[in-house]
Amino acid sequence: MDYADGYNMDFTNIAIIGVGLMGSSFALAIRKNGYKGKITGIGRKEENLIKAKDLGIIDNYSTVHAVGIKDADLIVLACSVGQFEQIAKNIRDSIKSGTIVTDVGSVKAEIIRKIEPLMPEGVSFVGSHPIAGKECSGLDAGTADLFNNAKCIITPTSNTNKEALDRVVDIWDRVGSKTIKMSPEEHDLIFAAVSHLPHVVAYALVNSIMDVDKDILHYGGRGLRDMTRIALSPTELWRDICANNRNDILRTLRKFSSSLSQMIKFFEDSDWTGLEKEFMRAKEARKLIESD
Repeated sequence: MDYADGYNMDFTNIAIIGVGLMGSSFALAIRKNGYKGKITGIGRKEENLIKAKDLGIIDNYSTVHAVGIKDADLIVLACSVGQFEQIAKNIRDSIKSGTIVTDVGSVKAEIIRKIEPLMPEGVSFVGSHPIAGKECSGLDAGTADLFNNAKCIITPTSNTNKEALDRVVDIWDRVGSKTIKMSPEEHDLIFAAVSHLPHVVAYALVNSIMDVDKDILHYGGRGLRDMTRIALSPTELWRDICANNRNDILRTLRKFSSSLSQMIKFFEDSDWTGLEKEFMRAKEARKLIESD
């Protein structure tokens, strides 16, 4: 369906806290898909917000959370998950009744546990996580089609308002995402394995090569670049993700450590048949990613 006819997506004033890659892409995406209401950008760096306004990504801005959200009927937390709790405390007395708060964060259970009690009466929090992004960050990396055909995980709890849930699902559907609902706990276990672990491993891999000899990194080809691309991701963002999904990431790291130990044993025993079997097992599993 074409939403470019001016449909307001059931919201008239959307506040986006964090106008970087995800925040700017969300603003561009809703504009492209027919949103005609106001968009307020909120962040720490005024020069970034001025640039976003000059580019037409947002209509106005504020560096003060409570000021920027006071008229919003939808608030999108698009900053690092480590900031969510303090932001919720900063804005709770200024959110108008009926407002919906959502997010684009990669961690859910711990964040929702902290945020839900901070929502004032009449305000609903609905967790969402679009599975979209780039290794680069910032306003300039934003694109209107970032969420198109991407999965978006919605994580309702027993406290989630049904109408608010439906409205959040609707806006993600309208920017082209494929919404999937699951519990916050299931979300965190899944993404500890398929997202958080690979990022930690990418950082560790680069550091391991550096520890051999930093100069040899220059000899790395496409394979190394592909494997370590995500090590270019914002470090503050990933520090906060790790801190807020500690237990699930630890669980997956221990499984990875066990797999690596098995690989080491194959080398110690010169068991090349066993090593190849592990390679083949991984190769077949890897095909599942391409077929999705």
